[in-house]
Amino acid sequence: MIVLEELLSSVETHPITAIINTALCVGAGGSSGSLADKSIVRNAEGNLLIPASQVKGRLRHECEKIVRGLHWPVCQSPKPETMCPQRAGLEYNFDREEYRVSYGEQPSYHCLICKIFGNPVLPSRGLFDDLVCSEDPDNLPEVLRPGVTLNRRRHTAEDKKLYFLETSPANAKLKFEGNIHILPSWTPNHPDYAKAVIWAGLRGIHALGGSKSAGLGWLDWQLPEILVAEDVWEFLAQGGLQ
Repeated sequence: MIVLEELLSSVETHPITAIINTALCVGAGGSSGSLADKSIVRNAEGNLLIPASQVKGRLRHECEKIVRGLHWPVCQSPKPETMCPQRAGLEYNFDREEYRVSYGEQPSYHCLICKIFGNPVLPSRGLFDDLVCSEDPDNLPEVLRPGVTLNRRRHTAEDKKLYFLETSPANAKLKFEGNIHILPSWTPNHPDYAKAVIWAGLRGIHALGGSKSAGLGWLDWQLPEILVAEDVWEFLAQGGLQ
């Protein structure tokens, strides 16, 4: 029997804030009542937001780079057949005691990243909120940024390919706030490295949204201080020992 109170008491919740230093463009894929070809994402109350799925996807990518840099074998997302536990075509040694997870009918092996972010077989330990702008939407005017489609072969602008992106106001230092919820470790007999890797991964994300190369979506993070035990660093440092 699952006791909801016990489940909630075991979840760690940490607030995070992204401060957008430039205009932000997180497109909704369509517009209504606007000249924008790609409108910015809003919630039901009209607040600007950065979807949790985008934050989690970018964070997983950054965490994969960190863990690979420490010489731990990591599967290849996002294709299910190349992720744990299938890992089709991957030759690294994943059958390590640190990767062993007792979930489901039979124990299986999942890399350090899948044990945080999940895969088609294993649920994610990290649950992410949408990052919602704290500024009253009535105080934010509609901002349209024009652009034109380029022909990269001819290095010229395409005819009749003008478009408009809706963005947040530039240089407004808007704050987007949300929470990260971390569930208990799948392997309590090993040090819990999740927070250390997540925090390091967040600090590697310098921009979110579209048109980053054009200067949109660049940000700084406000993260709470966390205490990482020495045995966590020792655990992460041993990635290449096997």
